[in-house]
Amino acid sequence: MLPPHPSNNSAFNSASLYVAGLSNAGNSASVSSMDHHRRTDGGGPAHSYADLRGHLTNMNSDPHTSHGLGVRGSSVVGYANEVVASIDQGTQSTRVYLFDKHQSPIANHQVSLSQIYPEAGWCEHDPHEILRCVKECLVGALREAEAKLGVVTVRAVGITNQRETTMVWHRATGQPLYNAIVWLDTRTAGVCAEMEQRLGSKDYFRPTTGLPISTYFSAFKFKWMYDNVPQVTEAVDTDMAMFGTIDSWLIYNLTGGVDGGVHVTDASNASRTQLMDLATLDWHQPYCQLFSMPQSALPRIVSNAEIYGYMTDPPHQAYLGVPVSGSLGDQMSALLGQRCREGEAKATYGTGCFMLLHTGQKIVPSVHGLLTTVAFKLGADAPPCYALEGAVAVAGLGVSWLRDNLGIIQHADEVESLASQVPDTGGVHFVPAFSGLLAPYWLNDARGVITGLTSFTTRAHICRSLLEAIAWQSREVLDAMKQDADLPSEGLTVLYVDGGAAKNALLMQTQADFLEVPVVRPNFPETSCLGAALAAGLGAGIWEHHQVFAGHSYSATTFKPSLVHEDADVRYERWKDAVRRSFGLATPEVVAADVPFAPVDHGIGTAMLKAEAWQTVDGSAQPENDDTVSPMPTALSTWASLANAPSRLSMGDNTGRRSIDRFGVVG
Repeated sequence: MLPPHPSNNSAFNSASLYVAGLSNAGNSASVSSMDHHRRTDGGGPAHSYADLRGHLTNMNSDPHTSHGLGVRGSSVVGYANEVVASIDQGTQSTRVYLFDKHQSPIANHQVSLSQIYPEAGWCEHDPHEILRCVKECLVGALREAEAKLGVVTVRAVGITNQRETTMVWHRATGQPLYNAIVWLDTRTAGVCAEMEQRLGSKDYFRPTTGLPISTYFSAFKFKWMYDNVPQVTEAVDTDMAMFGTIDSWLIYNLTGGVDGGVHVTDASNASRTQLMDLATLDWHQPYCQLFSMPQSALPRIVSNAEIYGYMTDPPHQAYLGVPVSGSLGDQMSALLGQRCREGEAKATYGTGCFMLLHTGQKIVPSVHGLLTTVAFKLGADAPPCYALEGAVAVAGLGVSWLRDNLGIIQHADEVESLASQVPDTGGVHFVPAFSGLLAPYWLNDARGVITGLTSFTTRAHICRSLLEAIAWQSREVLDAMKQDADLPSEGLTVLYVDGGAAKNALLMQTQADFLEVPVVRPNFPETSCLGAALAAGLGAGIWEHHQVFAGHSYSATTFKPSLVHEDADVRYERWKDAVRRSFGLATPEVVAADVPFAPVDHGIGTAMLKAEAWQTVDGSAQPENDDTVSPMPTALSTWASLANAPSRLSMGDNTGRRSIDRFGVVG
């Protein structure tokens, strides 16, 4: 039994009891039929579904006054099968996991999300579809849990989401004014170029926000909408616009939408907008003015673990009155899900490799091409923790390239078995700079090279050299993190890993060898989902801080380094020599055609713009548009190829155009 929450609010207690009693009487009743039921508590008055919604709406107007209340059935002692729901809204799909009181997953449900490509370089999502998929997953996961366990009591809901994806909706109607512009969308390249020229430096914002000027971040997407979408312009100018990332959109709708929905964003997502001051965790007004962002449009910045509001119109009665009490951007959620403490790092291996180093309560400016960001703030009164993050563009994407472009493997999982046939690369070094290099180089004119080829070289050597390239690039980013964070000479003591490509045992062993530290891979890979559940449970008072960080995630496989230090350093220098040979290989014409650099998100969130079938890095089939482990093109390589091959869009321009026309925007 999870700890109950004390409550002095008798009105809510009776409402909570009513919902709990209705649920435990059987889950067949639908929300729409609930006003036909009545329940009295201790001789008190009857409460209808409409009464309960009224209570919840009032509470949502100021959830802090009811902090610690409001978990459905929290006043009732003895309910079994209590769970915390975790919503993972990704770029390619949405999933919901239910975790029990031991923080173990018991059920899940996943739904693919449609991608909209109006033009080459553009990527959008339908906000209504996002919400619909979330609700479908909430119901699907609950039904799976009920099939296994019987009646299930949901105690809290947490959210983790694709970061930077940007929305604007109307305050009076609650309706979106345009599709969500996805994080990898590069239509704002012109806005970024104009801003950089105007301000005189790509790093103008870094001292305050920790971020460079890039198409990646939300403020630039908002500025594009303000300048190009009449409905947005009008709403902003009349103080009727509501701005937010996906966390804001979901929390707003789950807590009532236009009927009293809460307009907030958590600190980790806010730190990716280019508008938040890292030191104060508040909106930086001079920067808001630069982007034409009025104060009235901004959500309130909240911590990652507190009650934001209560679900008032859920897709299933089991969620009615449940607090939404945790929210983090996906990579920060994975950092929490891995239970990383100060000085520890995690790496997510998917299309690319995305790394975060927990720097504690210290804001660490980067001089090595990394990003400074909020890691998490676990409570309204808790101090914020920060992180450095960096990305490698090619991890699982390289495996996909070997399969789809060179044809030297037929299935993604072959790369491990083939690479294992040789003890080393035979002197071959593969630098997969298909569209340039990310951290720590940030070179747009670098291009991929394979050096050291001889008549002895086989496809097994090529496969092994790719796996080594992923591991070497990760070491370069982690070395940059160690320098920025001024870590002690021994540096990291362990690296926690997850993501689809982390299933490759040879890659993980190679990573341990090259870093010369143990690499730990949890047996439950969905660390982002776990992180959101931990935050929600903490925010709702279900778990305490020491329980969240009691240990690292579940059982795990540890890969211990086996390479002699001197050998690792010699091989690292040879790798860096190969990297230098990739510099400046792009012709001026190609560089001019390339989309400007934007940091890539982790591989589990990159849009697939090619028509090939999708597979996980270990070769297992996945549903179309699965964002969890598919080796998809990165924002860098994708947009450059689309400039010359728009016909390869998997959905076609017409799909996106129809979607835009629904919002009355033609262009």
